[in-house]
Amino acid sequence: MADYSALDKLLHHLALGSNIRAEMVHDIERSMFLKAAPKHEGRHVFVCGLARAGTTILMREIHGSGVFGSLTYADMPFVLAPNLWRKLSSRSDNPGSKSERAHGDGIEVDFHSPEALDEVYWRVFAGGAYIRPDRLISHRPDQDLIDGYRDLISLILLRTGKLRYLAKNNNNILRLGALSKAFPDAVILVPVRDPGAHVLSLLNQHRRFANSDRFTQNYMEWLGHFEFGATHRPFAWNNVMARGNPDTPDYWLAQWIAAHEAIFRTAKDHANIQIVPSDHLAANTSYWPALARRIGIDPSPLREIRAMPLHLDPEASAAAKPEAARLYQAMLDHAGQSLTSTAA
Repeated sequence: MADYSALDKLLHHLALGSNIRAEMVHDIERSMFLKAAPKHEGRHVFVCGLARAGTTILMREIHGSGVFGSLTYADMPFVLAPNLWRKLSSRSDNPGSKSERAHGDGIEVDFHSPEALDEVYWRVFAGGAYIRPDRLISHRPDQDLIDGYRDLISLILLRTGKLRYLAKNNNNILRLGALSKAFPDAVILVPVRDPGAHVLSLLNQHRRFANSDRFTQNYMEWLGHFEFGATHRPFAWNNVMARGNPDTPDYWLAQWIAAHEAIFRTAKDHANIQIVPSDHLAANTSYWPALARRIGIDPSPLREIRAMPLHLDPEASAAAKPEAARLYQAMLDHAGQSLTSTAA
């Protein structure tokens, strides 16, 4: 974002800064391309979880199989009109040079890299239902909204020439049950990470983005990214949110516990939600092949996934640590059981 030109910033503002303009462009996209888009609903894969859980690297690993169509940086900023923008932009053919993303985590991206972009759809068409000034609440999209999302998936598949869709969208934990019911043939992967290391990563990213410039803040809000930094708005479960100082590990540990309690409750009731232990993907040689079979791709050797850092935060409240540890172990146990049962 730091190297965006004045023209880049203007295009982002035009495409994403007004819901009315975004809807108009999407309507044009639908009228021009929807009839030609694939109607068969493939076995899609949705990746979601609390930020810094390993969702991006898992999505990139799956996307590397070549089986799936996804939104990429080339679709920015007109993510609701991927086919129309492809006709107007050269980015679909030219990946450009790779550079490290703003998170400073060693992940390099170019125009062809898949990214968490389809939250723009939910924000534009239903943002008022779940985005509050100080929090994000659970989202229960109605049938019209789900049908519109299906149409967007079809348009993305038309642009990519694929029949299966892959999306990473951490805000989908707010609509996890609804997404599971709406796409019963899909697999929803929810990475979960050791709480100590996860808390430290969240705190570090919050500090990294705490003093973002105005354009970066707008960019994050346009894409529905409120996970940390200057635009942070916590998730609220049953309209109750963990409070405290975001510049402390205790705050992020409370966020971790609240989010994973909500995720776990939903996952236990939906067979197509698969919890994925991020720390095990690189360390356990049998886990990735089993997961690959679960989502129906070739279990090739890992290309992107690497061992997650296990630096722990000694400042996190000792009182909350046992609760987080118990919840984490319960989710690991459930992950193993559900993966074994679906593979059998």
